[in-house]
Amino acid sequence: MEEFNSTAFPTISGDLMSDHFQFSDQDSLPKPDVEILTSNGLRIPAHTGILALVSPVLENVIERPPKHRSSEKTIPIHGVPCEAVSAFIQFLYSSRCSEEELEKYGIHLLALSHVYLVPQLKHRCSKAVGQRLTIENVVDVLQLARLCDSPDLYLKCMRMLSSNFKAVEKTEGWKFMHENDPFLELEILQFIDEAESRKMRARRHREEQRLYMELSEAMECLEHICTEGCTTVGPCDLEPSKKRDPCDKFSICEGLQLLIKHFAICKNRVNGKCSRCKRMWQLLRLHSSICDQTDSCRVPLCR
Repeated sequence: MEEFNSTAFPTISGDLMSDHFQFSDQDSLPKPDVEILTSNGLRIPAHTGILALVSPVLENVIERPPKHRSSEKTIPIHGVPCEAVSAFIQFLYSSRCSEEELEKYGIHLLALSHVYLVPQLKHRCSKAVGQRLTIENVVDVLQLARLCDSPDLYLKCMRMLSSNFKAVEKTEGWKFMHENDPFLELEILQFIDEAESRKMRARRHREEQRLYMELSEAMECLEHICTEGCTTVGPCDLEPSKKRDPCDKFSICEGLQLLIKHFAICKNRVNGKCSRCKRMWQLLRLHSSICDQTDSCRVPLCR
């Protein structure tokens, strides 16, 4: 194994490394044979065997022939804070990542886990970043979720955008996206439009269900009134003076009885000028269309 001459850059030494990375079996590890080079020049010693085992991308990087002959082997990971790189390497060794690290570097770790194909870390980061969504960062996180192919996080961002669109529209993230990424803006607006359409369909379905239940109960009450009678209205062969007790659905029956009484005496029911009589005709027609006992049915005009 080669030993590194890293006096020109800050380095996590071997002694500090064992404390920093919390290995399960520190004594069994050989000397590091590669260094991870971060943006600020920090060098993190590591083991090619472990890196290659956890990340197929790092495995390809390690197996790639070097461009220049050098005694030291390095893998540059730039574009993110060195602390995020350190937390990423720690996860490769221990499969652990603290909540504090996820809160500080969750977005950077999500990008690293996507680039280096570490699905377990990617799942944890997507969940952690999704739990910390705000109005201010939702557009930026949406763009990252889109780039990192994280559908759960993408959907969560879209739902927050849809629910808080007026507030998100005022943020700097939205203004920047509006000027630089019209395709994403169109995608967001289409999602909001589809979400509104789904809400309208669901609302219409609930209204239809409510109307269906009301008509179903009205049909039951109509048969009940014309067969057994309820309080003041009943079949013609029963004594009108006989007092009847209210039924279980008296709130519906009472309105239907008032409608029947009006229908019996209204002078405009034939020429169609009375809206209440029209409603009664509709109920009678509906009953006759679904009744399967027309020979014995006692509802008027059922046949």
